[in-house]
Amino acid sequence: MRHPFRAILAVLALAALPALAQDAYKIDPVHSEVSFKIRHLLAKVSGRFTKFSGTIKVDAADISKSSVEVSIDATSINTDNEMRDKHLKTGDFFDVEKFPTITFKSTSVKEVAKGKLEVTGDFTLRGVTKRITFPITAAGTQPGMKPGTVVAGFIDGAVTINRNDYGIKYGPGVLGDEVAISLNIEAGK
Repeated sequence: MRHPFRAILAVLALAALPALAQDAYKIDPVHSEVSFKIRHLLAKVSGRFTKFSGTIKVDAADISKSSVEVSIDATSINTDNEMRDKHLKTGDFFDVEKFPTITFKSTSVKEVAKGKLEVTGDFTLRGVTKRITFPITAAGTQPGMKPGTVVAGFIDGAVTINRNDYGIKYGPGVLGDEVAISLNIEAGK
């Protein structure tokens, strides 16, 4: 015979557990972009990475408990010029044989204005890790294309890094030292 008292205790115990406040979103690489710009002589050249993944955990009740982890396949660099892309994969630049992955792992997330976030974390490129901050706009959430799905948007993320800080020193005078990184992310829950 089952004891109804035990069942009631089990339900009360489950109810006493804290609710999971974080919603986890997986980055959708088909509807997202990780791109960069760097000066070459007198103009700017753009590029992007076509393979990347990551998880964004959002705690709507306390945004400071949110987190971001991103992994970029450095071999997927694309500047729309095959010869340049091949050179960028060498030891002069990304050295993809030794360092095939670029990563970012947040250490803090804070809301600085309504919908405006600063995501600070450890950015690793060519085996060098530096702390950087991405200002980014939380574009909100809405139902996805498939029934029952939810998507979130994080747009206009931009930060500038100095390539020399990561051991990329090729082409002084030809290439600028500053690299502008841009993020536009759509992620599915």
